[in-house]
Amino acid sequence: MSQTVLLTLGRLPKALEMARALAAAGCRVIVAEPFKRHLTGASRAVARSVVVHSPVDDHERYLADLLRIIDEEGVQLVVPVSEEILFAAALRERVPEGVRVFSMPLATLRVLHDKHSFVGVCAAAGVAAPQTRALDAPDAQALADAGPTVVKPVASCSGRGVQFLERGARLPRVDEPCIVQEFCRGQVLSTFSVARQGRVLLTVTYRGAVMQGTVAVCFERIDTPPEVAEWVERFVGHCEFDGFVSFDLVQQVDGRVRGIECNPRATSGIHFVAPEGLAAAILHPEQLPTLRYRGERLLQQFYPCLTETQKSMFTERFARNLHFLRRARDVTWSLRDPWPWLSMPLTSWTIIEQALRRGCTFGEVAMLDMAWTGGPAGDAGKRVAAIQTADVK
Repeated sequence: MSQTVLLTLGRLPKALEMARALAAAGCRVIVAEPFKRHLTGASRAVARSVVVHSPVDDHERYLADLLRIIDEEGVQLVVPVSEEILFAAALRERVPEGVRVFSMPLATLRVLHDKHSFVGVCAAAGVAAPQTRALDAPDAQALADAGPTVVKPVASCSGRGVQFLERGARLPRVDEPCIVQEFCRGQVLSTFSVARQGRVLLTVTYRGAVMQGTVAVCFERIDTPPEVAEWVERFVGHCEFDGFVSFDLVQQVDGRVRGIECNPRATSGIHFVAPEGLAAAILHPEQLPTLRYRGERLLQQFYPCLTETQKSMFTERFARNLHFLRRARDVTWSLRDPWPWLSMPLTSWTIIEQALRRGCTFGEVAMLDMAWTGGPAGDAGKRVAAIQTADVK
């Protein structure tokens, strides 16, 4: 039986990935998006796009917009796409009977997204993470004096606000809650997993081939090291996670794995999952679908990758970036559905223009109106309580 599915964002390639997979499975796909023009809206997989308020500007109006769409379009399933999940998950308590939201509870998501409370959950789950302190903690400077560190906001995304410090550097003054974290040397890996009630059905492990700041715009899938698989499975099992969950990890020379941060949502790793299984994992919560990888191991977001390659033209990175630009398949291109790729300069102009004007990366600008950066529902008291009880479900 076909379903009407609402995606709560349309500007990112992973939204297009979901829309195509769901449409191929027989679903009617609706997209809610603050931008009038966006990448996924150009796809033949989308029946309708609806302009909504930005959740950053007005969370309640955003939720009201989504509830109106659910009512008017007869939506049966709501699928958050990216950072907006930290707002849209509040719909779990508000949707009419019979409507499902593909998300863990909001409180769980915010505990895992918070880079400080995430470290506490790692400890409770028995998996390793770097030494971490609140930036304003009395012993934060001692951690910075002991070795290289990283300072970042507890609720940042797309590399926003990340600072790398040499050993002994004075900690910066920052106007939002931040952590200072031990810098771990090793191979930086990202994972994307599909989980069902604490059981990992599939994990994609990938690494950046071309970087835009700290975010990969060309990425290569590798075979998941056993140590990484064990780390992910223990964390997911502890949280009884259900849905999409992603991690940034460091695997050190001796094989040990440490978790840097959690993205309790889909990331670019979703592009490596074959669409039939991806749709089944979203549509059928009662089943354990068979999931498999796509054939490609090297994928890119073409325009950001092209931009980074051009910027590196007179540096030692140029030959490597050009190599990947020429070899990698673009995640948006489809011969059966060409318009998202062909019209991308137009549909992405809002992001391009703001990135040029602000001097930011495309990834940072794309989330300015959608990313949760802290608030009452994620207050420190709730986070501490969740860690102390080791209960984030």
